[in-house]
Amino acid sequence: MKCYYRPIPLVDAAHGPQSLPLAGGPCRVSQIEVLSRTGPPSIIDLEDAPEDVVAAITQCRAPIAGLSMNAPRLMGILNVTPDSFSNDGLYAVPETATQSGLAMVRAGADIIDIGGESTRPGAQTVSAEEEIARTADIVAALRSDTNTPISIDTRKADVARAALAAGASLVNDVSGFTYDPALAPLCAELNVPVCVMHAQGDPATMQTAPRYDDVLLDVYDFLETQIGYLVSCGIPRSQIVTDPGIGFGKTLDHNLALLRRISLFHSLGCPILLGASRKKFIGTIGAAPVASERVPGSIAVGLAALAQGVQILRVHDVEMTKQAVRLHNAISGGDRDG
Repeated sequence: MKCYYRPIPLVDAAHGPQSLPLAGGPCRVSQIEVLSRTGPPSIIDLEDAPEDVVAAITQCRAPIAGLSMNAPRLMGILNVTPDSFSNDGLYAVPETATQSGLAMVRAGADIIDIGGESTRPGAQTVSAEEEIARTADIVAALRSDTNTPISIDTRKADVARAALAAGASLVNDVSGFTYDPALAPLCAELNVPVCVMHAQGDPATMQTAPRYDDVLLDVYDFLETQIGYLVSCGIPRSQIVTDPGIGFGKTLDHNLALLRRISLFHSLGCPILLGASRKKFIGTIGAAPVASERVPGSIAVGLAALAQGVQILRVHDVEMTKQAVRLHNAISGGDRDG
């Protein structure tokens, strides 16, 4: 029987001497919830967990693209597509996109994530040539004006190669490196960090009745398998970020199940990225049908994730999220400047 070990995060200022830092960050852990597919959950003390599990849960995460992972990081979303669900093509004009990216940097973004292919539900695939035309020049323009790390959000090796040549320093693949078999070897060859995300189906079909045996454990198994594949390609585990893929082939209940126990993914031994900003489930629960009106709900979800030790929040609204994170850090005792 396979067991899954979810650290139970402690965020209180008081903690027992038996607790250890969770992934080297501001949260701590002294107990673990043990999950399986065949029986009810149980809770054990951290010291009673297997040694390799304790090491994966507690070890400090290595820097990603030069950024330490011991305090929350914000990844600003810059979708340069004409059909983005959140900005109605606002950033499809290169000059506007570049200035918007720089504005995110000034507002406190630690990474700018540039995507040239919409991944909203129902979106169609675009060619690599079109995606390169949308993204490479904007990456180059941003790189000439800022040292902030730039991520290329793509499933395609040719797009990643062009963006990395233009100055990007991280590859974020929403397909979890299942779409283009050339992408992982390219990232290994160029020695760049990656983010591996879970998605059920592709954007055109992913919200058509998604189903799981157990969404939390199914997503975990996928990410564990893909991390093994990436390591086999030559990408160090320390340079892999994981993303459970909120909203990518998931219902509202699936999203909530992942968010309630997102700390499970610390046992993979990699930083966790959460991309929930402005997504439909926030609008449904928060009674905000218009995506741009989902900022408060997006911040609430992000802060809940930080309380479980998530290291990176991928967000549309950098300035307002940054303010919230500063207050979260000040109250929890974390790094106020993170």
